[in-house]
Amino acid sequence: MTINRRGALALFGSGAAMGIPGAARATGQTAEGRFAHGIASGDPAGDGAVIWTRITTEAGAGDLPVTWHVATSPDGKPITSGKATARAAADHTVKVEVTRLKPGRDYWYWFATASGQRSPTGRFRTLPSGAVDSLVLAVASCQLYPGGLFNAYADMAALPRLDAVLHLGDYIYEYGAEGYGADVGRKLGRLPDPPHEIVTLADYRRRHAQVKGDADMQAAHARAAFICVWDDHEVANDGWIGGAENHDPAKEGDWKARKAAAMQAYFEWMPIRDPKRGRPWEAINRSFEFGNLATLAMVETRLLARSKQAEVKGGTPGPEQFATVMAERARPDREMLGEDQQRWLETVLAGSVRANKPWQVLGNQVVMARVPGPDLSRLTSRIATLPPAYRDRLQQAAAGFTAGLPFNFDAWDGYPAARERLYAAFRRAGSKPIVLAGDSHAAWANDLYDDAGTLVASEFGATAITSPSYGSLLPGLGTVLAEGSPEVAFCDQDNKGYTLLTLTPDAATAEFVTVSTILTRPFERKVVAIYRAAPGKRRSPLQKV
Repeated sequence: MTINRRGALALFGSGAAMGIPGAARATGQTAEGRFAHGIASGDPAGDGAVIWTRITTEAGAGDLPVTWHVATSPDGKPITSGKATARAAADHTVKVEVTRLKPGRDYWYWFATASGQRSPTGRFRTLPSGAVDSLVLAVASCQLYPGGLFNAYADMAALPRLDAVLHLGDYIYEYGAEGYGADVGRKLGRLPDPPHEIVTLADYRRRHAQVKGDADMQAAHARAAFICVWDDHEVANDGWIGGAENHDPAKEGDWKARKAAAMQAYFEWMPIRDPKRGRPWEAINRSFEFGNLATLAMVETRLLARSKQAEVKGGTPGPEQFATVMAERARPDREMLGEDQQRWLETVLAGSVRANKPWQVLGNQVVMARVPGPDLSRLTSRIATLPPAYRDRLQQAAAGFTAGLPFNFDAWDGYPAARERLYAAFRRAGSKPIVLAGDSHAAWANDLYDDAGTLVASEFGATAITSPSYGSLLPGLGTVLAEGSPEVAFCDQDNKGYTLLTLTPDAATAEFVTVSTILTRPFERKVVAIYRAAPGKRRSPLQKV
């Protein structure tokens, strides 16, 4: 199947409405009061959703009045409307919590300025109540803007059915124009804005604005409500409660100040409910009920409680360094969710089980499966063709993997005691959930076992929208990883795309959707694998379809 961007955009109105060059002139929009970043919806509820937009206006402009409208069809008359304000203090973004709608229905919405300029029209579906026979969710993560074109979002926007999009983080990246992915960005004319690494509130706002200016990103947001959590790059790489790998206090200031700026920009620019009074901003864990079919729990694994990542230290790592890092990794006090969030999650899962819902779904940022370091000797011929800097790093990694180091210390594999505590919570709740994961830039189908060897959950990981993976250097690495881990049924490190998850009372089916290229248009769509899980009480290892 071939997807063309303009074909996808046509589903939601004219290309002009979606911000294609020349659009402002074609629709009569002026330089003041235009909707350059489209619209978005998120956090759906049984009676409504959050709707979002941003007014692009002259520098130094004050607050701007906006009206919003919701209808039951794309061209229908509004059934509810209201007034809002694009506040200068919030970067002229607008968020409205629409309520008093009916459950399990599609609605269309738009905004208008005081001068009569109208935004594109977006669509969301309220959460269903009562009996639900199916649910279709797209799972996305890791969209490095310079890394390539958002072809996966063009494909997503063209889906005939989509109840919601689950975004598991790395919506933006913090790096500058000489950083990660810049070689591709330079060729495509997609270098990051601002061109330096982002640190301040103004920086983070500009980076969000750049991503929301992408036409394919706007098309996906117009297609369905997003349910989002952040991962690390919304602030800085490999974040934890007290800092990040990519944060230098001596050069970039106080970590708490940088984190606060990043979170403020996130809450301004994303269609997510603002933090509840009395709760820390970091606590974005929340749950969603899809009738009698499923409960979705979105967790936070970065800023709220995560301990610092264990890491190998020393110029030329050897047995002593490997033993030290594995001892640090094994410490029982190391956290991912934290006690309060884990208690909340157990309560949510247990309530869903008591309600006899067949599915509990966990929206989680990083891969949970045990993934031993791969046998890189199987890829020797490929490694030999790489530049010396890559070869040296891979040789060091190979030594660590041979010594028993896991593939990724930043994933749950770096926190085995916290993972066992989580698995114990699954058992107490009586749930064998479906775990969703992003972050890794790879697609996964995993069977999750506790230390006693009991199957406790199934995991589906979404590959990146654009961000490079290890497969970019070592094609076929996913196969080596899968063959080296009893928990990994499937791993694709080579392709970009997203995961389409369909739930019915009898099965959870994950389709791993990929795009043939992120460098050009048009592109080819392909489903590279399909895996299926049975509900909790009948759970067995994943089945390939």
